[in-house]
Amino acid sequence: MLVRQPVVAGRFYQGNPEKLTNEIDKYLSAHSASENAVRNAWAVMLPHAGHIYCGDVIGSTLAGVRLPSRLVILCPNHTGYGRMLSVWPQGAWLTPLGPVKVDAALAADIIASGGGFEADTQAHAGEHSIEVILPFLQYQTGNLSIVPICVGTQNNSALAGAGHALASVLRMPQYADTGLVISSDMNHYENERATFAKDDMALDRIMALDPAGLLEVVRDNKISMCGAGPMALALYAALDMGYLDIELAAHETSGKTSGDHEHTVGYAGLECFLQKKPAQAS
Repeated sequence: MLVRQPVVAGRFYQGNPEKLTNEIDKYLSAHSASENAVRNAWAVMLPHAGHIYCGDVIGSTLAGVRLPSRLVILCPNHTGYGRMLSVWPQGAWLTPLGPVKVDAALAADIIASGGGFEADTQAHAGEHSIEVILPFLQYQTGNLSIVPICVGTQNNSALAGAGHALASVLRMPQYADTGLVISSDMNHYENERATFAKDDMALDRIMALDPAGLLEVVRDNKISMCGAGPMALALYAALDMGYLDIELAAHETSGKTSGDHEHTVGYAGLECFLQKKPAQAS
């Protein structure tokens, strides 16, 4: 069986299962909502830095929602290896909490969808941006299965085509209970004021359901949001499937933990709810 081994356990997050469980529980319980307040979400955006820096944002985002047990996870490509749209095709991903099954049937249908997706494990081999968030999803969701996709482009046309193709697969009856997770940090290594300002420009386009505008504002303002491509792809898919109501659950910078407010990374958590498209005015 094809198994993706963890590569940043013990560095970005606890490698010991008991310590990792306690760490995740701490971040989630700090923002726990009553059962009646927890809503079913179609998608979330989560940051992927070390848990000490972004665990609170992840916990705040996930504590108020219930995700499907089958998830397509879209992440950026930090390493430059592999294909433009790299799908891990089968097997499992291993974390200190145990293996997470890859939904091979869904992966195969995405690869066959005509959206430029290709079976490829090289892009994922040293890529941390799914691995870091996976234990949170694994802890919170029973019987979790995933399709990991590493997105190595910010080309609008390519992402639009991929988003439309992904939506065509997710509309199949057998995948009606599938959700999305987008892995992304926000602006990198500027002072906190600049980071919040640049983050807000990108978040504004996301909340407006404007994937082309997101890519444009990131490019034109030199916003180093690593997951702009994955988010644009997700927005294109959502626009094909319905109307996405997006709520900002949390927004912080690394300065909250490090105390360094001159060289910060932004972290935002988004909760996304898929609805029917609003009726057109006559």
